[in-house]
Amino acid sequence: MRIAARSASVVFALLIGGLLAPAGLWAASRGAHPRVNSAEAFLFEAANRDRAAAGLPAFQWDANLAEAARRHAEQMVRHNALSHQFPGEAPLQDRARQAGARFGMIAENVAEGPSAEGLHAQWMHSAPHRANLLDRDLNSIGISVIASGGQYFAVEDFSVHVAHLTLTEQESEVRSQLAGYGLRMENEVADARKTCAMDRGWAGPRPAAVLRYEMSDLSRLPEEVEQKARSGKYHAAAVGACEASGSNSFEQFRIAILFF
Repeated sequence: MRIAARSASVVFALLIGGLLAPAGLWAASRGAHPRVNSAEAFLFEAANRDRAAAGLPAFQWDANLAEAARRHAEQMVRHNALSHQFPGEAPLQDRARQAGARFGMIAENVAEGPSAEGLHAQWMHSAPHRANLLDRDLNSIGISVIASGGQYFAVEDFSVHVAHLTLTEQESEVRSQLAGYGLRMENEVADARKTCAMDRGWAGPRPAAVLRYEMSDLSRLPEEVEQKARSGKYHAAAVGACEASGSNSFEQFRIAILFF
């Protein structure tokens, strides 16, 4: 199951509890040094081994996703069943957000089996689960495995991690991309920020065009913005960021661009 901002992405998850994994395993991790058991460590290593074989970048461990996976694995043990959502339980994206994860896409794999090796094999031989493990866009993972009744109940939560950026940092990212099209960057930040918070119209001097958008990935400009930037109709731009609507669990950045 998959859930993304403006489309959603949920895959499968895994839960375990136990021993402390080797320190070197978590060199690329987000949050506090994770405490995991051997099954979780195996699944993390197995996922990144298969990604490397496919020419994909390794997952980073996300302690917040692991906490979300743990809570769901406990629910699977309690119900003695596999599911991505039990009655009365929040959906995946809300569970992950409540655990502190920041993301623009999220996915989950769940499974039950007698060994960690068998769990990973199940997922890799199932097209949708394998797709989550080998998704080029997903870059973070949290795993939890709980042993109960001679079986492992496992949850793997995946995401496209979204970094926390201040408004100034958001504006700087967009400004640098617009400058690459030869546009002069104006310093009308206050007016651009006010415009960002408006549903229509603008603040300050009348611009030639105004564009507002929300997205979770500021490393690229929306197509409509790129079209205007390279059209040759505008010589300058002002960029303002503001708080996104917050109407869902996905991290979103809201940007306004005033073209002159």
